[in-house]
Amino acid sequence: MSAVLPSDAASSGASSQAASGDRLDRAFLGHPVGLGWLAFCEFWERFSYYGMQALLVLYLSNYLFLPENIGNVAGIDSLRALIESVTGPRKTQQLASIVFGLYAGLVYLTPLLGGIVADRWLGRTRTITIGASLMALGHFLMAFDRSFLLAIACLLVGVGAFKGNIAAQVGALYKPEDKRRASAFQIFMLAVQIAVIASPLVCGTLGEKVAWHWGFGAAGVGMLIGLVVYLAGRRYLPAEAPRRAQARDAAASAPMTGRDKARLALLVCMIPVLMLSIVGNQQFNNAYPLWAQDHMDMVLFGWSIPLTWLQALDATTSLLTMLGSIAFWRWWATRRREPDELTKMALGSALACTAPLLIVLAARMIEQDHARVSLVWTLGYNLLNNLGFANILPVGLALYSRAAPQRMAGLMIGCYYLHLFLGNTLVGWLAGLLGEMSGPSFWALHAGLVASAAVLLLLFKLVFGQLLDDEHAKPAAA
Repeated sequence: MSAVLPSDAASSGASSQAASGDRLDRAFLGHPVGLGWLAFCEFWERFSYYGMQALLVLYLSNYLFLPENIGNVAGIDSLRALIESVTGPRKTQQLASIVFGLYAGLVYLTPLLGGIVADRWLGRTRTITIGASLMALGHFLMAFDRSFLLAIACLLVGVGAFKGNIAAQVGALYKPEDKRRASAFQIFMLAVQIAVIASPLVCGTLGEKVAWHWGFGAAGVGMLIGLVVYLAGRRYLPAEAPRRAQARDAAASAPMTGRDKARLALLVCMIPVLMLSIVGNQQFNNAYPLWAQDHMDMVLFGWSIPLTWLQALDATTSLLTMLGSIAFWRWWATRRREPDELTKMALGSALACTAPLLIVLAARMIEQDHARVSLVWTLGYNLLNNLGFANILPVGLALYSRAAPQRMAGLMIGCYYLHLFLGNTLVGWLAGLLGEMSGPSFWALHAGLVASAAVLLLLFKLVFGQLLDDEHAKPAAA
């Protein structure tokens, strides 16, 4: 039996640690094990969010904002007076829609504040924990009529603290040059897609068939599970230096380089382009159901399909196309060099613009034949749109998490979500043109806007590609 020298033991220990670290780095579908914990946590957070969202406008319209109940809500008179000072008198359903719209829009603004708090003071882990706790509290406060506005405030602050920072932690699992980053965000978004399918079935059914508060309670339980998952997986997440130590760190406190500032400006300038890239996707939740109601044959085997089921079809298609996109790029990477994020996003936008183009054809058929079109057109829209969208939103998250200056990563993820706020606002205005334009013109407008995003993203790649490429930032080898 040979003796083990100290140096051999140290080498053996280092090799063992390296092997263990390598296993952990690829333990979850070829990715760091921390991605699995973050994706599972995100599933429960989105389960709670979409479960609550599925019920909210129905709950307000059919119960809470009815004349006999609205007086029970603390602070509602002040909020209503503020809204009606801009819009004029609002009926129950109109007020419900405005409050819902304000909530849905602010959800994409509060991550900016959450990013600043995490980057400057609390760190991402603590900020995410606080955000998850506030969201769970908000869902449970929905059980009481009087605390409705307080519940909404908790949810908005909570999602602001949670949303951008957990995405930033996904990006922090990878080195800048690691090409797995884009597929990691696709896997992360896959958890969101599963939640979109599951939450209306659970929370929506409980809320509509049992009692409203049962649905909101289920969303709260989901958020608590998400918090437990996050805390259980903390040891697999990117390490954070204590905030005081980080403040003393010269690297952290050093001013941004000229390259950092140029990147920051470029990422901000890209937000309006990203807004255009999602117009076709977001319009499926707004004008498309109204158009389908008048022009699409919703009867299948003698049974009339509810319009709301179109959203379930969209979520299911989105899940399948996200899986297909992840598999495709993995296959591609084994044979050729994987393209960068901007190229993927330009390709995704080019593909997504064909979805409203398809409806242009359907609208022309309707004008010629004066008959309803088949549900197959919706399936085609979903397939083309979601194949493109799978290479826009998650890939954009990957780009912003990688290219942003490290000390501003959380803030820039919050900035990234601004395109969803702007996009939903634009989509709401465009939907008002549905009754003023012909069907072919209405959908051709959307196709043109998404196609313009593809062209602009390609131009960004050609002109600024080297600025966003980390390989060009490395000093040449000696």
